[in-house]
Amino acid sequence: MSIVKELNISPVGRVEGDLDVKVFMENGVVTRAHTQAAMFRGFEKIMEGKDPQSGLIVTPRICGICGGSHLYCASSALDTVWQTTLPPNALLLRAIGQATETIQSIPRWFYAIFATDMANKKFANKKLYDEVTRRFAAYVGTSFQKGVTASGRPVEVYALFGGQWPHSSYMVPGGVMCAPTLKDITRASSIMNQFRNDWLETTWLGCSIERYMQIKSWDDMMAWVHENESQHNSDLGLMIRAGIEFGLDKFGQGVGKFLATGTYLHKDRYNKPTIDGRNEALISSSGFYDGNKYHEFNHMDVMEHVKHTWFEDVPAAHPWKQPLPTPVPSQNLEQTNVNEKYSWSKAPRYLGHAAEAGPLARVIMNANPKNLAHQIQDPLFGDIMQKMGPSVFTRVMARMHEAPRLYEYINQWLGQIDLDGEFYVKPEERDGLGFGATEAARGALAHWIEIKDGVIKNYQVIAPTTWNVGPNDDEHKSGPIEAALEGTEIEDQNDPVEVGMVARSFDSCLVCTVHAHDGKSGKELKRFKL
Repeated sequence: MSIVKELNISPVGRVEGDLDVKVFMENGVVTRAHTQAAMFRGFEKIMEGKDPQSGLIVTPRICGICGGSHLYCASSALDTVWQTTLPPNALLLRAIGQATETIQSIPRWFYAIFATDMANKKFANKKLYDEVTRRFAAYVGTSFQKGVTASGRPVEVYALFGGQWPHSSYMVPGGVMCAPTLKDITRASSIMNQFRNDWLETTWLGCSIERYMQIKSWDDMMAWVHENESQHNSDLGLMIRAGIEFGLDKFGQGVGKFLATGTYLHKDRYNKPTIDGRNEALISSSGFYDGNKYHEFNHMDVMEHVKHTWFEDVPAAHPWKQPLPTPVPSQNLEQTNVNEKYSWSKAPRYLGHAAEAGPLARVIMNANPKNLAHQIQDPLFGDIMQKMGPSVFTRVMARMHEAPRLYEYINQWLGQIDLDGEFYVKPEERDGLGFGATEAARGALAHWIEIKDGVIKNYQVIAPTTWNVGPNDDEHKSGPIEAALEGTEIEDQNDPVEVGMVARSFDSCLVCTVHAHDGKSGKELKRFKL
């Protein structure tokens, strides 16, 4: 397949498109890295001139694994423009949809995307290698099969309320288009209980969810691992022991700054949606962590850079002011110059900084001591960041740590649905500016919309992968994955598994193609499909 044919998917959705990572090495260490989103789709162009509610149908098709997250954002953006009323039931069912989509992605990502790299021959001399391979090897691993199978259960719950998964459209401005029965609630609870029994407690934790949730520090976590044989030999116990033995905590640090837009709006705190009122209504809090201090999230502090993209140059701007992306005419994409234009992804920045989005950013926000009483208050990753800092290992632990809490929330929200209450209040359409956001499985996701004369004038999406895989900005500063790759030691230039593990730890929604170059000669050493 020629390179030109591969350049066809958007900088918006990151739907399983091609990610090229150009890695320059010197003495086996990565000195410079460039992430290249190599396909263009142009969803923002598609939305121009459409009916405002087109976003409810079109944007869930941006992605086949987190379409519900895009629906969440699209409906929320219209809520803020049209000044809707959201019944508590609607907020509960939106949260359940978001949470079930996220929790299904956790075992699927761990076993099918990340953990199989731990069975790479690079680690064959490690004591735990044989056990890791027995459980985590692709397709044949005993836990691989259990985890991937179990991952299908939670989205059965999503489909109960959303009609289907993926690509549902049950969330609408003003609420949701479903009215579940007691049978639906009972069935949903039963499905989640099966997920817990088939994988979460029995295979992953080796203990009850309640016991795991008592862990508040890294010392607690290590004590938990060695507390009994069941926990020690659980998949989480093995991941912790092997991750440290394999040195996954020693590389992939990244930019050290983290952004979360937050998610799960409290059923009684966002009934009159406004952009300004969103932060305090969140259950999983938003924020920006600069490596030392927490800052309140303000979407107006987001800017998009395009200097190193295959779009026509425009000054960095907020999404409401960012013109629709215009590809550079006659761009020779086969002669990519990483010092100039080299990606279809824009480079978003927050307060001028590249910021990592994803589960690690979320759990860091959950450790913020200023979180409100109804928000998640979990000091674990505040302690882990102080003792270990960011790394491939920390990123993986953050993703997996979310599963028990999400399970508890889903059950709690199912029990709060008022079957006799309202699920939808018809809104009044109007022109204006809207903003909707959530935390997709992979991190911060936001939609910005401008409606004029009853149609969409401007629609902008920044996905988690845009934050993480974006190229250099106008000041030639690296994006998060680019920075995380720098300094990585490549043991075997003919099999650079370390590069793949860094990229996979972010779970960018792209197929990874890695090119390794010699730092002095610039000669391409080899090309790999990871």
